[in-house]
Amino acid sequence: MDQAQRATGPRKTSRAQLLRGAAVMVFLAGSALPGPVALPAFAQGYTISQVTIEGNQYVDSSTILKLAGLTGRGAVSAGQLNDAYQGLQNSGLFEEISVAPQGSRLVIRVKEYPMINRISFEGNKRMKDDVLEKVVQSKARRVYSPALAEADAATIAEGYQAQGRMAARVTPKIIRRSNNQVDLVFEIIEGRPIEIERLAFVGNRAFSDRRLRQVLQTKQAGLLRTFIRRDSLAPERLDLDKQLLRDFYLSRGYVDVQILDAAAEVARERDGVFVTFTLQEGQQFRFGAITAKSEIEGLGAAEFEAALKVRPGSVYSPGVVENNIARLENLAVQKGLNFVTIEPRITRNERDRTLDIAFTLVRGQKVFVERIDIEGNNTTLDQVVRRQFRTVEGDPFNPREIRQSAERIRALGYFADAKVNAEPGSSPDQVVVNVDVQEQPTGSLSFGASYGVSSGIGFSIGLREDNFLGRGQTIGVDISTSSKDQNSSITFIEPAFLGRDVKFKFNAFYNQTDKNNATYDTRMIGVVPALEFPVSERGRLELRAFVRQSKLLRLFAGSDANGNGDFTDPGDSWPTTPIIERDAARGALISTGLGAGYTYDSRITGLNPTGGVVLRFGVDYAGLGGDVDSVTTSAMAMAETRIWNDDVTLRAIFEGGALHMINGDSRVTDRYFGSGKIRGFEPGGLGPRDLVSGDAIGGNLFAVAKFEADFPLGLPEEYGISGGLFADFGSVWSLDDVAGHNGVIVDDRFHLRSAVGFSIFWTTPIGPLRFNFSKAMSKQDYDKEQTFDLTISTKF
Repeated sequence: MDQAQRATGPRKTSRAQLLRGAAVMVFLAGSALPGPVALPAFAQGYTISQVTIEGNQYVDSSTILKLAGLTGRGAVSAGQLNDAYQGLQNSGLFEEISVAPQGSRLVIRVKEYPMINRISFEGNKRMKDDVLEKVVQSKARRVYSPALAEADAATIAEGYQAQGRMAARVTPKIIRRSNNQVDLVFEIIEGRPIEIERLAFVGNRAFSDRRLRQVLQTKQAGLLRTFIRRDSLAPERLDLDKQLLRDFYLSRGYVDVQILDAAAEVARERDGVFVTFTLQEGQQFRFGAITAKSEIEGLGAAEFEAALKVRPGSVYSPGVVENNIARLENLAVQKGLNFVTIEPRITRNERDRTLDIAFTLVRGQKVFVERIDIEGNNTTLDQVVRRQFRTVEGDPFNPREIRQSAERIRALGYFADAKVNAEPGSSPDQVVVNVDVQEQPTGSLSFGASYGVSSGIGFSIGLREDNFLGRGQTIGVDISTSSKDQNSSITFIEPAFLGRDVKFKFNAFYNQTDKNNATYDTRMIGVVPALEFPVSERGRLELRAFVRQSKLLRLFAGSDANGNGDFTDPGDSWPTTPIIERDAARGALISTGLGAGYTYDSRITGLNPTGGVVLRFGVDYAGLGGDVDSVTTSAMAMAETRIWNDDVTLRAIFEGGALHMINGDSRVTDRYFGSGKIRGFEPGGLGPRDLVSGDAIGGNLFAVAKFEADFPLGLPEEYGISGGLFADFGSVWSLDDVAGHNGVIVDDRFHLRSAVGFSIFWTTPIGPLRFNFSKAMSKQDYDKEQTFDLTISTKF
C-alpha cells in the first residue's frame, strides 16, 4: 500500500461531514458503472489533508494522483471527486476504483488490470501470427485493457472481412497467471469466404444485366464455383465498380447517367452476399453540330475546325471530346501559341437528343512550371518518370498534359500507386508539379503448360524484368518445349533510346522442331535488332535488321504423315519428295538483311469503345551477304465491332504474305504453310504437296480471310463460357521450280479452301480453354482435315 500525504492543520470532523463522506463513497465505489457518476449537490465540500492510495502494484502513486487531477491537500468538492473517479476510470488501467473521503483523509482504492505476459492467436490459418502481431495494439509487458483488446479483435475481423470472410469471428480471452499477469488469447473463427451470390441491377433498360456484369471488376460466383472461380465481397471495390459503370454509360452517350447506390446485403446465414446496383440511365445523346470558335484577338478558328475529328450523328463520348481538345491544343503549340485553352461549350438539344459542341479557343492564365518534384522512387531513376512528361521546367503549365502524364506514369506498371498534383510555386505565375509514386515488384518468374491436339503437351518457363536496374528497360528469357518443338529466346527493350521516343529492341532466338507434322527436323537461329518509333497518333514504324540461319537437321525414311519412322542423314536416299531432298542438300543457309514494319491501331486512342481497326504491313529484304536473296512482304487488317448492346462481337481478319526469290529457289523453312491460317485443316494439311510422297511442301504465297462472331451462350457469365462462329477462306500456293524435279507431281496452283465451324471458349482457373469444331467446305482430295481442335495454356 502506497500513501501520498499532505500536511494541514488539524480540523475536527462534524457528524454532517461524516454523513456526506459516506454518501460520496457509496456513489463512487460502483466501478462497474460505465457512465459518469451523478453526485447529489451538497452545500459544503471537504477539506483533505491526506490522500491514501491502496491496491496499486504497477502504477505509482504520483501517476494515480495525476490521473485523478488531485493535488493532495486543500478543499475538494463533490464534483472534483467525481472528476477524479472519471479520470481514473478513463485511463483504462484499473479494473476496480473506489474514491472515499474518510474525515480529512481521502482513500483511493484501485485494482489494477493485470500485465500481459504473452499474446497468442488460435484458429488462424489464412493470416499468419506475424501479420496479426503487427495489427493488434495490445502488446506483451503492457497493462491489459479490455477495451483495447476488443478493438484489436474488431481490427482482426476487419482484415478477414477484406478477404471476403464476412462470417469471421474474433474473441479476446485472458488466462490468468500468477503475479497479476495474464496471457491474452485471440480465438479466431475464420469462416468461409462469403461469395457474391448475385449481382443485380435496377433501372437498366439499354443494357442487360449480363452486359453490365462484364463491366464490373467484382464478379459473381456460380454453381461450379469450386472448379471455375469464386469472388468475394470487397466493399472498397464497389466504389470502383460504380465508376466503371458510369464510364461505361458515358462512353456510349448516356450523359445523364447516375449510379445511385451499390448495396450489399449479407444473407441471414452469412454464407453469401447479394449486391444490387441502382442506376438511372437517362437518354442517349449523339453529336450534333461541331464547330470551332476563337475568342482570342487575331486568331482565326478555321484551321482548328479543320483539325477536328468528330462525326456529327455519332454517339457522344467524352473520350472523343478529350482527344479533340488535345488535338487542338497540340496544334496551338505547333503554331507557337502558348496559354491557349480549349473549352468545349455544349448545347443540349432535348428534342432530337443531340449535343452541339463549340470548341472555343480562349486565352488562359500565364502560368509556368517551376519544377517537377519526384518522390517515392527508391529504385526507379528520376529520368524514367520525367520522360513521361511532355512538359519540362519553364514550360507553360497545361493541366491536361499533366493529367495525361500521370496516366502514362501509371501505365508503366512500375508503381502500385502514382499521384501527380500541381501546387502553387514561389510566385503567383509558378506551379510545382509533385509526383508521389509507390513502387511495386516488376520482375516475374513464370512457369506454364499448354496442350494442343496437334502440338501435344508443352511446358514453358519465363524470367522477365520490366524495370531493369530502375532504368525502365525490359529484359526477358523464355524457354518452351513440347513433344514436337523447342523454342528459346532472349529479349531486351530500351523504351527511350538516346533519350527520345524511340524504342530499341533486341531479340535472339533458337528454335528446333522434332517431326513437327513433317518428315524432317529443322533448326532456326537468329538475332533481330530493331528501332520502333511513332509516326502518327495511332501508327508506329519499326526498322529492323536480321541475321538468321536455317538448317534441315535430318530426314525420316519411311515416315508417315506424323513423322514416325527411321531417319537418315542428308545424302542418303529416302522415300520423300526430291524437293525437300534438295532443300536438305543445301545445308545451313544464312540470310542477312533489313526490314520494316508499320502498325496502325485505332484502339490506342479509345475513340470507339465498341470496336477498332488494326493494320500491319511488313517487308524484309534478305540479300546483304549470306546465302539467301529474297523479298518477303506481309499484310494484315483486322476490324472489330460490338452489336446488340455490346453482347455480340463481330470480327473480320484479312491476312496475306508473299515470298519472292530474287536468286535461286525458296526453301521449305522459308515458305508458308497452312498451320494456324485456316481452321478445319491439320498443320501442313493444305497447300502445295508432293502427290507421290504425300509431303507438304509449303508455298510462296498465302491469303486468308476470317470472319468471326463471339456471343454469350445463355449460361451465367461467371462460368466464363461463351461461344463463337467462324468461317475461314483462303489458300497457300505457288512454288519456284516444280518442273525441274523428275518424278515429282506437285499441285501448287491456287485452290480456294474454306471451312466453317463453331467454338466454345471457357475461361478456367488453369487458363483459357478453346474448343474448335469445324468442317471443311471446299478442299482438295489430298488435303488433311481436322474437325476438332483443343488448345489450353496457363501460367503459374
